[in-house]
Amino acid sequence: MAFYSFLLHQLLFRMDAETAHQLILSCLSHHRLLSLIEKCFFRTTPPGGPTISLFGLQFRNPVGLAAGMDKNGVALVSWEKLGFGFVEVGTITAYPQSGNPRPRLFRFPELEALVNRMGFNNEGAKKIALRMERLRRSGSWPSIPIGINIGKSRLTAPHLAHDDYLRSFQYLYPYGDYFVLNVSSPNTPGLRALQNAEHLTRIISTLRDWEGSHKPLLIKIDPDLSSKEIVSIVKLAEREHVAGLIATNTTLDHSSLPPERNEAGGLSGKPLQARSDTIIRRIRRVSSIPIIGTGGILSAGGAHAKFSSGANLIQIYTGFVYRGPALIQEILRAYPYLCDPHRLSA
Repeated sequence: MAFYSFLLHQLLFRMDAETAHQLILSCLSHHRLLSLIEKCFFRTTPPGGPTISLFGLQFRNPVGLAAGMDKNGVALVSWEKLGFGFVEVGTITAYPQSGNPRPRLFRFPELEALVNRMGFNNEGAKKIALRMERLRRSGSWPSIPIGINIGKSRLTAPHLAHDDYLRSFQYLYPYGDYFVLNVSSPNTPGLRALQNAEHLTRIISTLRDWEGSHKPLLIKIDPDLSSKEIVSIVKLAEREHVAGLIATNTTLDHSSLPPERNEAGGLSGKPLQARSDTIIRRIRRVSSIPIIGTGGILSAGGAHAKFSSGANLIQIYTGFVYRGPALIQEILRAYPYLCDPHRLSA
């Protein structure tokens, strides 16, 4: 793990943030290269612990990779080797998108934070489904749960969002163990309006009514919601038999950033931790619905805060950028002390 901290980390942080991201994905997509790196530098066998049963799936450990890191599903085998207990691919849209103009990803190392305005850049549901099918046929499909995060295509009008989500859902359905409705990214115009009860109910019912649909559906929510709006979404989720909530997406509150370096987009990392924890506690006060907690986990202490607030599983993204695989191992080593494993079944 010292390799990442003292050499690879230094190299990557001399690059533009998105270039470094693409380089890591390129390396991780070459499984033989990862195997060499694994043998030389990492001890990725996760510590033993109880299997976690949640929304009908089995998780060997509670640490997942959040959506946004591997949008096109190019490194699924590698994430498992690095010790993740589950992986969420995406956000994927029905049609290919180039996203917003670059630069669109910015580091704030002194705050352990990122700002992104990527704009759902991805290869589109059809192409990604074909890649996943090739991986499955190769016999190398991961043994950990794979979540698929889907969002609205930029060119699709809000009143047609349900059909757009359904198109992605149909292409990708054979490959996801669970599906996440991303209606909370701040980087697609009008997307957060889909958290409105009418829009969200229509999207959920459209996917539920599709023939053969039975896999868990989750909703990823906005950290900038009011308490009233949170309760409304929780009630909707329970009424519509949604399997769980992911709390939370990135925030538009940039008050922690130096004004002279501020950039438009969603803020993630350490400044989001307290807000995300608060949202999780608010959900837990009114519901026992399963929660995947994400936002500001950069240490075992950050993971503890999520579990203590009421999360059943956690996901990392910005923490992985700053800490690398060492963060996964730190959390897993501390896991028996972080929470009561019996509370994690639902």
